[in-house]
Amino acid sequence: MGESPTILSYPFVVSTFAPVKRSDLIQQIRRKQSYLCTGLDTEMGKLPAHLPRTGAGLLEFNRQIVQATAPSSVAWKINTAFYEQYGPQGWEWMQETLAMLPTDTLRIADAKRGDIGNTSTMYARAFFEAMDFDAVTVAPYMGEDSLRPFLEFENKWIICLALTSNPGHRDFQLQEYNGKKLYETVIETVCKWGNPDNLMFVVGATRAEYIAQIRTLIPEHFLLVPGVGAQGGNLQETSKAGLNADCGLLVNSSRGIIYASSGEDFSEAAGREALAIQQEMAACLQATTP
Repeated sequence: MGESPTILSYPFVVSTFAPVKRSDLIQQIRRKQSYLCTGLDTEMGKLPAHLPRTGAGLLEFNRQIVQATAPSSVAWKINTAFYEQYGPQGWEWMQETLAMLPTDTLRIADAKRGDIGNTSTMYARAFFEAMDFDAVTVAPYMGEDSLRPFLEFENKWIICLALTSNPGHRDFQLQEYNGKKLYETVIETVCKWGNPDNLMFVVGATRAEYIAQIRTLIPEHFLLVPGVGAQGGNLQETSKAGLNADCGLLVNSSRGIIYASSGEDFSEAAGREALAIQQEMAACLQATTP
């Protein structure tokens, strides 16, 4: 008789974090006077010299960054590619990093998933059940059945790519489609599948006039805005164009915060940078308050 097949056991455990709802996110924003999302795009080669270029070093870096920036952050974005590149160990490091995050802040998997029904269901289970992220970024190109499995999870969010900040966004997103730019059609169509309680959109910050125009299309939805800081976006212009009565913005900064210093003071420098952004955000919030 042949040998029984080996069953692999993975270390992922379903977490028990309470879901972060829209009302919770708004409360955090008001309490901290911040709409900062700190991105944990951690690279082994960019760790400070005193930390080992190992999983232990990466996790220690993340731990100190999280502790230093937690007072100023209402959300965290883990770019999964920076962990997936290391294979099974990388997934474990991502899970351990997720467990470090404050449980009352929004935990985002920046995974940009988007595939047909059954495959999307498995992706949704991976990020919403096995790892217990609150939100995941998705690509809408394959249509409703590629996003529907994510939307069926209660008290979870999808963050749909709409208008990105990379140079290649012009190749498709700004092209005309039935009298509208493609990103406009994406936003209007995807809004029919979800609502402001489970749906956000990624909108790049490098052109504030686009944010203002998008806000007229979706006055209530949250926007996740990358591109402020290292990619050239202006926080004040972005805020003026995108803030609504509930704030409605999550502005992400990754490299500008976590690599503010490459020395032994890296966590203190990250904390100072996050605080500086938070203070600027507080001023923007006060300026828009009636």
